[in-house]
Amino acid sequence: MKFRLKATCCMITLMSLLFGAGSSALISITFETSLRQEKIAAQKSYRMILNTLQVVNRMEEWTDEKDISKILKQLSAQGSYWAALRLYTQATQTGSVYSEGTMAAHFIDLTGKIDTTHLACTIISAPDGANASYYLQLSSSFSVDHTVYYLDAAYDITSIYDARRWQQELYQNIFAILLAACAFFSYVLAYFLTRPLARLSKASREIACGNYDFRSAIKGSDEVSAVSRDFDLMADHLQQSMEELKDAMERQNRFVENFTHELKTPMTSIIGYADLLRSETLSKEDQTDAAGYIFSESRRLERLSLKLIDIFVMEHDTLKLSKASAAELADSLTRHLKSGLAQEQICLECDYEPGYCMLDTDLFGSLLVNLIENARKALPQGGTICVKTTMTPQGCLVTVTDNGKGIPKDSLAHITEAFYRVDRARSREQGGAGLGLTLCAEIAHLHHGTIDFNSAPEHGTTVTVELKGGRP
Repeated sequence: MKFRLKATCCMITLMSLLFGAGSSALISITFETSLRQEKIAAQKSYRMILNTLQVVNRMEEWTDEKDISKILKQLSAQGSYWAALRLYTQATQTGSVYSEGTMAAHFIDLTGKIDTTHLACTIISAPDGANASYYLQLSSSFSVDHTVYYLDAAYDITSIYDARRWQQELYQNIFAILLAACAFFSYVLAYFLTRPLARLSKASREIACGNYDFRSAIKGSDEVSAVSRDFDLMADHLQQSMEELKDAMERQNRFVENFTHELKTPMTSIIGYADLLRSETLSKEDQTDAAGYIFSESRRLERLSLKLIDIFVMEHDTLKLSKASAAELADSLTRHLKSGLAQEQICLECDYEPGYCMLDTDLFGSLLVNLIENARKALPQGGTICVKTTMTPQGCLVTVTDNGKGIPKDSLAHITEAFYRVDRARSREQGGAGLGLTLCAEIAHLHHGTIDFNSAPEHGTTVTVELKGGRP
């Protein structure tokens, strides 16, 4: 059963209990109050008859029972509210001294409960067509010349029972109307209250089916709206995580693909030349060329393995920084590289700001070598590489600029991914494996820093690495 139907049933049940109990109590109290008032009025009238009979008895002597009957008849004519009267003695109980009204035949014998000082009262009923008539029977006794007379009187109280019956019928009609109105309005209210939950449920199903862009977007300031906002926030984080996971899987797939390709090409050549050497059908010169190619490709695989190991170790190791001068380290390193770069018609310009910061000297050297090596590959026809170090409040800034062929804009987002090459053919000819900038990005990360690329095709590239290891 849906929640809105449950809420409707609860409202109907609650209304039925409260309205039923309240109305029943009100009808019952009204009936009892009216009945008590009628009893008091009937008892006063009845006592008036008894007192009248006793006064007349003292004022004049009754000769026979006909005199008493005559007086009762006169009193009965004066009060139309008496439906029946009956006068009898013990000797004439089966045949009354005086009897008037059809209800006299329905009187109950109350002689055992009354005397000359006590009055008995009970309710009697008699069939009257479709409905019964109700009367209040009052019984008492009085003495005349040592003879005890019993007087029964019937007081009509049918109107009280009719009023109660009318109230009950009115209650049933009102109850039916209120029940229908309560069912309608409670369902409408429950519908509007639960409609946001239906929207939230739809959002859950949509996201479960893969529609991660769907949001509940419930506006308001109540608890359901707060749950909706939390749900949408969770969906945003989930979508972001899914996108990040998707990107990670794509990078992993590219990594496996590139790694497999990097291994397949040299391994195929190594196996091929090794098989030629084993067949002993090559000349001395061809054997030397084959062995040299096997050696060069093996060294390339070795460098590839070492760089992968360095990246793996850095990702799972804790870095210990020490006080060092970035200018001195960079100057010592570039002095050894200038002669080799000069042979390729590459000019190395340096600008170092003195100062000390917290660094890992080995990783700093590896960072600088890889940046310069990457810039060298961008200058196949010669050019200029500028290396600059600048001190910052958090550490130092390393900038390497070249005026080479540059990097296409669509490649900048992937430049630090493992095995990614802007120009695959040229990089492979130059011995690159696409891991240098990946290593640089990891070194910057270990120093709590960042690496940034600013490049334009045919205008060169500027790589800026900010190391935030701190200042001593």
